[in-house]
Amino acid sequence: MPREKSERKKGERRLEILRALAGILESPRWEKITTALLAEKLDVSEAALYRHFASKAQMYEGLIEFIENSIFSLANRIAEEEADARRQAPRLVETLLAFAETNPGMVRVLTGEALVGEHERLQSRINQFFDRFEATLKQSLKLAAALEPADAAGDPAAHAAALTRYSIGCLHAYAHSGFSRKPSEALSGHWRYIG
Repeated sequence: MPREKSERKKGERRLEILRALAGILESPRWEKITTALLAEKLDVSEAALYRHFASKAQMYEGLIEFIENSIFSLANRIAEEEADARRQAPRLVETLLAFAETNPGMVRVLTGEALVGEHERLQSRINQFFDRFEATLKQSLKLAAALEPADAAGDPAAHAAALTRYSIGCLHAYAHSGFSRKPSEALSGHWRYIG
């Protein structure tokens, strides 16, 4: 057994820690996460956690990086693959909500719930994530507006802001339902009001 541990690839334990943290965050009943709880879940000492991460905040930063990389690489793919600019914004919103359903633990990070009492730079980073998401929506909506008659185009900035706030509301509702109310369930019905 010790030999297996020594053969573990560099970074593998970090990934295990982040997966365990995300797994704990998926619990429908929210509780504050401590390094002691995380260490117990992994069956390691707290000191072992700190060999891979300098702080719990750094662990959350790892989750935020995963969220950013996942969402924005998918957003880039949508921009490249979706020829009809009018379909890009709906697909971006669908992508964020589908990501939330696939990774419910990350929803607690996106809503800031898991970051309460943690270092303030973490919430700032989530705010930056949503600013970037809104800017991505705005860009796609500008492209779509160029395809519409001038009097029907609307305001891409206001529309992007509304879609971002709608998405954030869906994430909050999903977390508060204990991950039972899927955020994408009513999207097609809501789209006629927000699209």
